[in-house]
Amino acid sequence: VEMAVPGMKKEDFKVEIDNGSLIIQAEKNFEQEHESNENCIRREFSYSAFRRSFDLPNTVESEKIEASYLDGILKLIIPKREEARQKPVRTIQIS
Repeated sequence: VEMAVPGMKKEDFKVEIDNGSLIIQAEKNFEQEHESNENCIRREFSYSAFRRSFDLPNTVESEKIEASYLDGILKLIIPKREEARQKPVRTIQIS
């Protein structure tokens, strides 16, 4: 799973598994104060948040899920269990 979320830091994210659901959420607060002159102060506030949840199938090894955040892309690697991987085609010889 890859998500484009520019402008965040990895500390802004919370990734958890709850009852077979993968939950990805992030929240960022920003406050900037500008002093225009001695009588007026201007403040800017910015707030952004999101939450996504995905139901995981039983074929996923939820204990081995890995997450990384680099260059504005949150990447999650969700491995399948070995028994769920597709087996290669096998030719059976006829005797």
